[in-house]
This record gives sequence, C-alpha cells and structure tokens, in this order.
Amino acid sequence: MTIALDRPLGTTDPANLVPAETMQRLTARIVKDHPDVDGALARRIVAQAAAFLAASGQHPGADLAPSKLVDIGWHTFILHTVDYALFCQQVAGRFIHHVPTDDGNQISGGHKAARERTLAAITSAGFSIDTELWPEAAKMGECSQCHAGCTDSPNGGKK
Repeated sequence: MTIALDRPLGTTDPANLVPAETMQRLTARIVKDHPDVDGALARRIVAQAAAFLAASGQHPGADLAPSKLVDIGWHTFILHTVDYALFCQQVAGRFIHHVPTDDGNQISGGHKAARERTLAAITSAGFSIDTELWPEAAKMGECSQCHAGCTDSPNGGKK
C-alpha cells in the first residue's frame, strides 16, 4: 500500500492557525492592495506569515525575518490590530512587535543567515514551508511597506 502525503509528516499547514473569517479578510486586503497578487497567492502569503509569527513566538530573540512576500502578509495582519493582537496572544502568549531594521538595529549575520534561521525556526515549530515564498529575507530598503527590513522583537521594540 502506498500513501501519498501533501506535506511531510510532523508538519502542520500554518493556514490552520488563522480563523477562516480572518484568513478571508486578510486575503481580500492583500488582493486589494497588491493587484499583482491573486487570491490563491494571497492565502499562501497569509499562511506563511502565520508560520513566521508562530515561529517568532516560539523562538524569542532569534532575530527572525520574513521574505519580501511574507512581509506583505505580516504588514496586512498588523493593519487588523484586533485580529493580530488576538493571534499573537494565541500563538506566542504575547504581542509580537514589528521592528524595522535600520542603521541602529541590523539583522544578526545578514539577510542570508536570517533566512536560514527563520526557515529552521518555522520547521522546528512544526509548520510547513512554502518555499516559493521564501527566496530570501526582506532586505533593508525592500520591505513591502516600511523603509527598511523587518524583524520580530522579543523586547517590545526596545533597543
């Protein structure tokens, strides 16, 4: 008997972290704000943003960073503050602050190292990775909606 799996054993689809109504709202917002992104891709972006946030919650201080596409999902989620705050509390037990990197707050080891750390954290947290959405971590100046790269902050953005 052969069993086909959609994803490796021991991984969870991170889309399951986001309530259906919230997923629909975030997906619609991404499609509206990013005309080059269709509904299916927007849903994948939200799912990977959820995985990134859950991994950030499980690995405080790890200096994790999203890819450029995943950052779109994070920024969109943050705009929905009530949903975002509740999600953070549920997956991390705390609010996950968004901290743009700038000259005073660089990503440890550079962007390639941040990508590797982030993907390892997502995997160790038990979530599947949509590799097409993770070509590299967001680089300074390339963040989707802020002026620098973005990381999570275990200390509320305090330096």
